[in-house]
Amino acid sequence: MNIKDALSILGLGAVADQEAIKTAYRKACIKYHPDRNPAGLEMMKAVNVAYQFLHDIDYNGAERPINEEVNSDFGEELNAAINAVVGLVGITIEVCGAWVWLTGNTKLHKATIKASGYWWAKKKAAWYFRPPDHKSRNKGDWDLDKIRDTYGSMAVNQSSRYQPTLAP
Repeated sequence: MNIKDALSILGLGAVADQEAIKTAYRKACIKYHPDRNPAGLEMMKAVNVAYQFLHDIDYNGAERPINEEVNSDFGEELNAAINAVVGLVGITIEVCGAWVWLTGNTKLHKATIKASGYWWAKKKAAWYFRPPDHKSRNKGDWDLDKIRDTYGSMAVNQSSRYQPTLAP
């Protein structure tokens, strides 16, 4: 994870200080809590990693702002992308860095996945989601294992997925 991705997940601008980061983290925890959001477990993992990253490096945007534009809607886009596929059977969802990767039996759900904004990575034989401004800077051949090793991987536990039920 880098500073831009962490700020984007928390919905912050480039000049955020530690107090703004803490406030945004608390708001994100309420917004993406697993009891309120079907993709909450995955989103909370991303929010926790982003907060921990900014906290560990003691980021202060007023002293050292980043030069790149930060997408403050990234958290919303990531949440919508995960919510769109969280209920699909036979699919493994992984969050690697700022990207979401889908593997498993995706052929059955191709139309749904494609309509949700995911793209097919032919060499990796997997679907991925990334916001339009989060393009890869690396043009080399990376397999999913190298991506997992470099950016970390948070796999979604199938049994912990949100399963809404109707009251009797």
